[in-house]
Amino acid sequence: MSAASVNGITIDYDDTGAGRPLVLVHGHPFDRSMWRPQVEALAGSGWRVITADLRGYGATTVIPGKTPLPVFARDVAGLADHLGIGDFVLGGLSMGGQIVMECYRQFPSRVRALILADTFPRADTGEAQEFRRATAGRIEAEGMTGYAEQNLSKMLAARNVDAMPAVAGHVMTMMTSAPPAGAAAALRGRAERDDYRKLLTTVAVPTLVVVGRDDEFTPVADAEEMHALIPGARLVVVDHAGHLPNLEQPAAFNDALTAFLASL
Repeated sequence: MSAASVNGITIDYDDTGAGRPLVLVHGHPFDRSMWRPQVEALAGSGWRVITADLRGYGATTVIPGKTPLPVFARDVAGLADHLGIGDFVLGGLSMGGQIVMECYRQFPSRVRALILADTFPRADTGEAQEFRRATAGRIEAEGMTGYAEQNLSKMLAARNVDAMPAVAGHVMTMMTSAPPAGAAAALRGRAERDDYRKLLTTVAVPTLVVVGRDDEFTPVADAEEMHALIPGARLVVVDHAGHLPNLEQPAAFNDALTAFLASL
């Protein structure tokens, strides 16, 4: 575990392995430990895997209020600068995938390839924006436990909550450990994000789109939409997985990831 002073905050991160750089961005309300199976699979195979706790999550500085996606993207670039990395493969899951899209908007020349997992490119509707803001207020007032209990069976395929107790426990720990003020700030910022569909039609780097077949938050149709928008993208649907296929079915997810990386 290491720490870096970036953009006025302290980012906690792991920098594992040696070789070509791969930066993986976690989702909400998680932390960098969600990528542990991928770090273990890739770090010894010619890849330098960088995972960090986002602003407001894990052990990284919490800034209350509102954190827009462009701020998260600048933190990704700032950490890469701190590490002396010019260009890199960039992947993210859920909110992390939306941060990745914003990164591509801000600095496409630094992105060698994209991995978009269980995410979607559309802006929130007015109703969805209000729901995110209401949720932000609730978790600030009540903490993360109720939110985590309510959403566990949507984060994982419902049957996996009982079938995979270690995975379910890890996901619950990440959610209940998330700083409420940081998670709320991200929700407020995410509510105001851009629509990335037009951007995706301009993507000029290899792209892998991955989704769990039973994902309730970002269904297969969302992945199919991204696959259709991005020139030359490849799509992988992971069976027996919900919103977190990298944890629910790590072997299948890692197979898709390593095959994609080997093609670069």
